[in-house]
Amino acid sequence: MGRSLLSQFLIISNTSPRCISSMPFGVRLRKCLGKTGVMNEQLRHRIGENFRCICSVSVPETSTSDASTSSVKKRIVSGVQPTGSIHLGNYLGAIKNWIDLQNTYETLFFIVDLHAITLPYDTQELSKATKDTAALYLACGVDTSKASVFVQSHVRAHVELMWLLSSATPIGWLNKMIQFKEKSRKAGDENVGVALLTYPVLMASDILLYQSDFVPVGDDQKQHLELTRELAERINYLYGGRKWKKLGGRGGSIFKVPEPLIPPTGARVMSLTDGLSKMSKSAPSDQSRINLLDPKDVIANKIRRCKTDSFPGLEFDNPGRPECNNLLSVYQLLTGKTKQEVAEECHDMSWGTFKPLLTDALVDHLHPIQVRYAEIMSDSTYLDNILAEGASKAATIADDTLNNVYQAMGFLQR
Repeated sequence: MGRSLLSQFLIISNTSPRCISSMPFGVRLRKCLGKTGVMNEQLRHRIGENFRCICSVSVPETSTSDASTSSVKKRIVSGVQPTGSIHLGNYLGAIKNWIDLQNTYETLFFIVDLHAITLPYDTQELSKATKDTAALYLACGVDTSKASVFVQSHVRAHVELMWLLSSATPIGWLNKMIQFKEKSRKAGDENVGVALLTYPVLMASDILLYQSDFVPVGDDQKQHLELTRELAERINYLYGGRKWKKLGGRGGSIFKVPEPLIPPTGARVMSLTDGLSKMSKSAPSDQSRINLLDPKDVIANKIRRCKTDSFPGLEFDNPGRPECNNLLSVYQLLTGKTKQEVAEECHDMSWGTFKPLLTDALVDHLHPIQVRYAEIMSDSTYLDNILAEGASKAATIADDTLNNVYQAMGFLQR
């Protein structure tokens, strides 16, 4: 990626041409908060129904040089659940981008094991999956001399800050979260724990603890990041500024309001069995995804059996050929070729010719990752030390933030 991505949030009203996000921070918050600091539910409803959030990405030509010459790098945080079976979509859509980001930003990557328990899980597998996921991070190229890699539960401040933030999070905000609605509807109220409702607050804690400048997000995470931004502004308004200064603090904002960092176009990898569905670990069939640790024969079998079409030749961006666009995009990302180069190379190919080509590209790209993963897993002490060091660095930052929040909220200091 090489260059930083600066994302801007624009909140546009369906009923008024005025851009709310352009208002000064204090004015915007006073419009949303009453004298008691409680969100007006009618206004909140209007925001949910009549406003739409549009994320745009600009790539300044000077961003890389600016970051390199600055004495303080911008900070990025991101995490992934400990599945132990990271797939190609996770890698191309997120982890591969992190390898580039760590060269420009101060980066913190963590395994969100606390998020993993919001739904039923296997207690015997959680610890193993956590270590497997961490090893895959490192095998994919995360450099611990540039980035901190740690386990979420190893930094206790995540849970403490979540509780503090929960006291200021309106229940109406959480009830509107799309993922909660979908999962609770499928599982039924009796089978859904409170954690499924409140985990967006934990996600906000994950981000705000580290005073993050940017957060890499996909389309399905934009709503959660927007809640994080709103919560940061709410806490800053309720407890920051002069109120905090009167309690002996430094005053000003308690939290930095993070911006989204949207992955490059083309990094969204779709299912091998349905070109309209995102590649997912939750899909019932393992044939729908390429796992990073799949051996060569498994990869070949999955590509040989993946869904295609009967049209002649291969092409990008034909809405009637989603599988074709997906497989060409994967090939492009793996080989590092331009879209134009792939289009010219594959234009006259049949599926019988292209599938072995894609298989070879997958095997060649994943083989070094698999070798490095095996080396890391063979030395548990090495991995434990990496995670301990990462947690120690993260805790130093997190504890400073947490102490400020306790002070600003009026708690007796130790």
